Amino acid sequence: MSTVRIPDARHPVDDDLVRRLVGGQFPQWAGLAVERFPSGGTVNDVYRLGEAMAVRLPLRKGGAEDVSLEREWLPRLAPCLPTPIPEVLGVGVPAEGYPWPWSVYAWLTGEHPEAGALDEPVLLAGDLAAFVTAMRGITLPGAPQAYRGGPLSSLDTGTRTAIETLRGIPQEGIDCDAALAVWEDALRAPDWDGPPVWLHGDLMPGNLLVDGGRLTSVIDFGCTGVGDPACDLFPAWNLLPREGREVFREALGVDDATWIRGRGRTLSQALIALPHHRTTNPAMARNARHVIRTVLGED
Repeated sequence: MSTVRIPDARHPVDDDLVRRLVGGQFPQWAGLAVERFPSGGTVNDVYRLGEAMAVRLPLRKGGAEDVSLEREWLPRLAPCLPTPIPEVLGVGVPAEGYPWPWSVYAWLTGEHPEAGALDEPVLLAGDLAAFVTAMRGITLPGAPQAYRGGPLSSLDTGTRTAIETLRGIPQEGIDCDAALAVWEDALRAPDWDGPPVWLHGDLMPGNLLVDGGRLTSVIDFGCTGVGDPACDLFPAWNLLPREGREVFREALGVDDATWIRGRGRTLSQALIALPHHRTTNPAMARNARHVIRTVLGED
């Protein structure tokens, strides 16, 4: 399994399609303004609907299953968490030539944080640790397997392929030998031998909202489920500076093996994402470069 979803064919989505879908299935909201919300995501498009709602539509067949996953689990997870998460207000069905289910959510305020430009990195680290701790403590029955969460070895082929691809892109300036050494160190770490824990599974900056430097919401639960707790350590390297990273780890009480696996998983995701998105998705490529610099620059 790759740590990055390689996109399948994209279905065209625009403001007019969203207006037709909303008008045809939710006439009570038909007159509300529709405005695309800029996002670096590759699986869904988000449109603001009026002042208080958002419409989220899968762009690709691979993202359609996420809609059903969120509809089932978001209402059950929300009461267990200290941080607001999306609330489904409307269940959309295929129509107007659009082939997949879609949803209307309550609008969540805040801005996406950016690595290197955090107002309160230590406080944000504590907020993120509280969210991850709460996720790990959930005991809801019937949990799905997380999109990420299996053995680290399942990522080996994709990670090594990405490293060799990056060797052929010298302008990126990646120390591929150093990246390979970190990856092999992660593979040597013991696998998780405890019970699988609940994970968000995709704690990227684009799935976090902050206000005044503090975490206000966590969004996009399309990868949620149970698995290796190392999978929710991504913010340590994709967002937080050194002092925040230390606070995050201490607050979670992460053992050495889990930390090493988490670092390896985060690096793997970045190595795979960079060659795929370097010319098509500036936000994802920028964060991938940040992760690689951060991981390879650690003492």
